[in-house]
Amino acid sequence: MERLSGLDAMFLYIETPTAHMHVTGVYLLEAGRGGLGYDAVRELLGRRLPPAGPLRRRLVDVPLGLHHPLWVEDPDFDLDYHIRRVSLPAPGGQEELADLAAEISSRALERSRPLWELHVVEGLEGGRVGLVGKVHHAAVDGVSGAELMTTLLDLEPEPPEQEVVDTWRPEQVPPSAALVAGALAARAVQVPRALKTAFDVFDKAVQLSRQNRAAALPPPPALFGAPRTSLNRAITAQRRVAFSTLRLEDLKAVRRRFSCTVNDVVLALCAGALRSYLCDRSELPRDPIVALVPRSVRSDGELGSHGNRVSAVLTSLATHIEDPVGRLAAVTEAMGRAKAQEEMIGSSMVRELSELGVPAVIAGTARLVSSTHAFDRLRPAFNVTISNVAGPSFPLFLAGARVVGLYPLGPVGEGAGLNITVISYCGTLYIGLNACRETVPDPSDLSWRISRSLEELLSAAGRPLPGGAPAP
Repeated sequence: MERLSGLDAMFLYIETPTAHMHVTGVYLLEAGRGGLGYDAVRELLGRRLPPAGPLRRRLVDVPLGLHHPLWVEDPDFDLDYHIRRVSLPAPGGQEELADLAAEISSRALERSRPLWELHVVEGLEGGRVGLVGKVHHAAVDGVSGAELMTTLLDLEPEPPEQEVVDTWRPEQVPPSAALVAGALAARAVQVPRALKTAFDVFDKAVQLSRQNRAAALPPPPALFGAPRTSLNRAITAQRRVAFSTLRLEDLKAVRRRFSCTVNDVVLALCAGALRSYLCDRSELPRDPIVALVPRSVRSDGELGSHGNRVSAVLTSLATHIEDPVGRLAAVTEAMGRAKAQEEMIGSSMVRELSELGVPAVIAGTARLVSSTHAFDRLRPAFNVTISNVAGPSFPLFLAGARVVGLYPLGPVGEGAGLNITVISYCGTLYIGLNACRETVPDPSDLSWRISRSLEELLSAAGRPLPGGAPAP
């Protein structure tokens, strides 16, 4: 039994009937000669559950929301509930798979069971098999989610089978009186910690104000300082999904030519796509749009641990700049200032504040914002979420089938109807666009614009374009 950290629990509190806080991964597998189906996947995963800690734990809420919930080893765990079988209609291509992923992403996870599902997708063209996995953000972040999947996958087609001793034991759910007593005792211990955190927050705020006043350049965007766009309004529960791929080497070529990071290039590509999209709709705001960029703060000693070790920064996407090279330079500079501010504040500050959160108050506020459609009137906290995760550079296998595609889908939050998540795998950048159906009805319109933004930067760098044509 283990209490959720404040940061993990925060993803439960801000979840609403329209904003589901799960992360989704869509995997494409080349089945090979032996084939691959539901039965093989179910049998293999059943044997590999022991090292995958979060998959057999479920939540237990504390009465009255007095403290964060607990993880309990589920006494009623049923593997067949979590692994499901689905078949795609012909032709079973990428568009049909994206539609299925959107349908799965549109449904919230059942909190009375461990917070994950795996859909085995048959009927894909070319005899391929798909996996659509869904895990709540309270259990994993981008890095720990990728590590969890590598626990279940192999590094070679036919690895030697290792015997795993399953020491897992179910736990009984504590009675309400014990949950309340434990919560009150834990809160009492937190009083000195809360006073120290309050003093630290005040001190950091004073330092930050002084630094921003003295800086020659404008500070990073403030929360709720983003301009209004059609991306930013009250959302519904229905999702639309699109996929895209880019060659990682092309982004590295841009990085080398313009002295920035691959993440800067990813942000600039998204900025170019969003600028083009908004221009075509005659709604490009005068002020640059603002991205929320999650950042891993997982130390080397925390690799392999579950839960969230993340921070996030707000940064300008410089969408007011027409020139793609100038836009990339501005994005690089803005991200540098955002990271410097984050380092000054310290990622531990966010964790400390989340530990002190009152569950009932936070969850009630989130539901009120959702039910009143507040973001139809309020200025958005930010315009879009853009996340970039470094995945494995080596091939992965499941029951001898090679993973040939991996598309990540991050959660869509209230007031920001688009999430763009990127992961690298075997020299390819896989991009998943997850959007509110009413806010961005056709996210594939944005996916090709991202590719076109890369072509613009490759052309400016004097590199061959992805199709093989020389840059003009």
